[in-house]
Amino acid sequence: MQTTAHKFKTTNIKGKQYVEVNERIKYFRTAKEYNGWTLTSELISLETDSCVVRAEIRNADGNLVATGFAQEDRTSSHINKTSYVENCETSAWGRALANLGIGIDTSIASSEEVSMAIAKEQKAPAQAPAPKEQEEDTFAKAIEYVKGAKDKQQAHDAVIAKYGSAFSDKQKEALKKFVK
Repeated sequence: MQTTAHKFKTTNIKGKQYVEVNERIKYFRTAKEYNGWTLTSELISLETDSCVVRAEIRNADGNLVATGFAQEDRTSSHINKTSYVENCETSAWGRALANLGIGIDTSIASSEEVSMAIAKEQKAPAQAPAPKEQEEDTFAKAIEYVKGAKDKQQAHDAVIAKYGSAFSDKQKEALKKFVK
């Protein structure tokens, strides 16, 4: 791939450069090597205050070549109060494009993801998280674990065996979708 020759616009966050998702999308949509490729997204889970989106990139032959997952909480930022689903989709696109190799000279995370993480960190109370927050954190970690595993079915089964009783039926269904 020729993404290393392209100079992406970056945003400096705490001294490190991050490529914005719109830069990754512009490159994907205009670079000749990706002519005929598709970027799509699917809402995996949607709850009152949280969602999970999966993005897929397929080559011109329709073969799946990269995916990206994201999770957003409606209460995590001012903008997410009205746009947590849209932000989640954008993050999933950014991660899929990064997994394809676009705009990852310094990090897979986009500037938007890093900014959101910093905002969550600054907003977070100093005390231990409440049980519901712990459950959501465990679920998010479970998603990342299954997504990153070579044997997704085995990883899924291990997560369910250890933490399944803490997950809702919707969460279990959402987790199962990562095994495909």
